[in-house]
Amino acid sequence: MKYLLKNGLLFTKDGFRPVDLSVAEGRIISVAGGLEAAAGAVAIDLHHAAVFPGFVDVHVHLREPGFSYKETIRTGSLAAARGGYAHVCAMPNLNPIPDSLEALNVQREIIARDAAVHVHPYGAITRGERGEALADMEAMAPYTAGFSDDGRGVQSEAMMREAMGEAKRLGKIIAAHCEDNSLLRGGYIHDGDYARSHGHRGICSESEWGQIARDLRLAEETGCAYHVCHISAKESVDFIRQAKARGVDVTCETGPHYLVFSDQDLQEDGRFKMNPPIRSREDRAALIEGLLDGTIDMIATDHAPHSAEEKGRGLEKSAMGVVGLETAFAAVYTHLVKPGILSMERLMALLNGNAAKRFGFGTPLEEGQPADLTVFDLDKPYVVDPERFQTMGRATPFAGMELYGLCLLTMINGEIVWKEDGI
Repeated sequence: MKYLLKNGLLFTKDGFRPVDLSVAEGRIISVAGGLEAAAGAVAIDLHHAAVFPGFVDVHVHLREPGFSYKETIRTGSLAAARGGYAHVCAMPNLNPIPDSLEALNVQREIIARDAAVHVHPYGAITRGERGEALADMEAMAPYTAGFSDDGRGVQSEAMMREAMGEAKRLGKIIAAHCEDNSLLRGGYIHDGDYARSHGHRGICSESEWGQIARDLRLAEETGCAYHVCHISAKESVDFIRQAKARGVDVTCETGPHYLVFSDQDLQEDGRFKMNPPIRSREDRAALIEGLLDGTIDMIATDHAPHSAEEKGRGLEKSAMGVVGLETAFAAVYTHLVKPGILSMERLMALLNGNAAKRFGFGTPLEEGQPADLTVFDLDKPYVVDPERFQTMGRATPFAGMELYGLCLLTMINGEIVWKEDGI
């Protein structure tokens, strides 16, 4: 198909500028003003909506193969498209767990058949994500975004050192879920004011930052490219900031829910339960400071759908995980960019540029490049309604919240994969 996207506002480092975009044969042909539609092209008037390169999320759970009652690659990637994402990295806590090329290929075949956006799978660090023996990292390396045992921390220091050495040899990233099981003590929300006042068992911050501190030491020792998943604690920010100053090859991510909520906002509802948990106001402030000073490199959703029954058991007994692909941009734009806390340029680095540099994928919005782009209405508020989601999951702490930043259109390889009604 050929398209002419008229009257867009393209975001650049100098701000927004009016443009038309001509798309043909999957690529951006021209980015200019006053373009005329080529023969056979479909013209779409964007009415001065914002145009961005498609976002990159390095941490999502698409649940297939193995758990398609929660999500499928089709529904999860459609949710990504509705959220403005062009590239997502799929976590390996699946069945079969991708700890060999044979197991990974099961997932890759479904991706090739069903994905609406670019999906890059992770391979597991250890066999069965059990932390006892390395997965076949060498065989999987050419086909993975990196290696992770997400959902579980690698408990053994010796095993993590071995994994980092192998990842270094292969030129791949270790993306670590950092969690010391010995410190969990049956907790399921942050060990803070809400837990104490409501009789809940808390998860201490050290269960996260203690393992981060260990891994940073190992990354410095091995020279491994190390990425820390979903940081939530102020101490985690401090340790990573210090490691970067020493020259350790480390990047990290946090999620929108950690940037908007604190444990003071918790409700007795499974839609506020995820791992790591939403922590204190001081932790949230430290995360925002980490965004501003460059300590935190990426915003990732940790999109983790579950069935309604699994999320309907209250704060204590519901499964860990919330959905986030369809609200991420709007949540951060509304709560950080609109109030002037975070610049739009920095947000684009957090949602696209930094992940592209670190993981090696992501598509610039330039002439000659694949047409992987997204269009947002930044001016009209809307109320988050999970029943309108493309994901099969419905549990989100943003339900019922008024946000700015509605995704109107997402294009992948020059084809429209999401379009809001009325466009």
